[in-house]
Amino acid sequence: MQTTISKKPTSLTIWRRWNWLLWLVIVAIVYTWAITGLHFTGLQESAAAVSRSIVHGLVQPDWAYVYNGSGEDLVSLILQTLAIAFLGTIISSLISVPFAFWAARGGKEWLHVRSGSGKVVLTLIRTFPEIVLAIMFIKAVGPGSYAGVLAVSIHSIGMLGKLFSEAIENMDRGADEAITSAGGNSSQIFILATLPTIMPEFISYTLYRFEIAVRSASILGMVGAGGIGTPMIFAIQTRNWPRVGIILLGIVLMVLLIDSLSEQLRKRLI
Repeated sequence: MQTTISKKPTSLTIWRRWNWLLWLVIVAIVYTWAITGLHFTGLQESAAAVSRSIVHGLVQPDWAYVYNGSGEDLVSLILQTLAIAFLGTIISSLISVPFAFWAARGGKEWLHVRSGSGKVVLTLIRTFPEIVLAIMFIKAVGPGSYAGVLAVSIHSIGMLGKLFSEAIENMDRGADEAITSAGGNSSQIFILATLPTIMPEFISYTLYRFEIAVRSASILGMVGAGGIGTPMIFAIQTRNWPRVGIILLGIVLMVLLIDSLSEQLRKRLI
């Protein structure tokens, strides 16, 4: 005769079943605290009129601003924005390589100390937002595209260096070991095995970073670092909403095109 043994739920089982309720309460408390900390002072009297003007300008953009041959039109400034992002990404990708090998973790104990210091340096570099770097470089070299390139390139060193170092740490060491067993020296291992193995990932990460740099370069112009952001902030300040609409449309199309091309290239590499 079989007897049925009833198991009482343990405290651990109950916790696993109902722990989501605790997290739900915590999230609700945090949201409640954040919302109650806001001081809503009401809408201004001109809010409705300004909102209508914004919507009207966005749906009826200033098509005459697309290209007028002045060098300050939408097409010219979008090309300038792409140039800032491209040059900043290329500079950072080259400078990031030695930082990546510095920060990459090795098998020996002393390499852990070396890689730890490299990771700290890369973290410090990417701590500063691009817009803060742009303001700093504007004070040093003046407003314009040069400051934008410096801001994008310096900030991207921290990001690409981190990604490159992770690619080095996770690379397949089979080719290195094969050349080592055949009697190859360190230079031959690096040129014939290491570089061919990590280069596709390096290029893929660089393309991904270029996508982000295009968005960043579009914003840096708002503080005077060149690109399409400069006329956009001027148009917002003067409430020229049709021009704001055409600039936003141009930025959206530019970002979509760059993202699509970059995705296709990265699929071919990986």
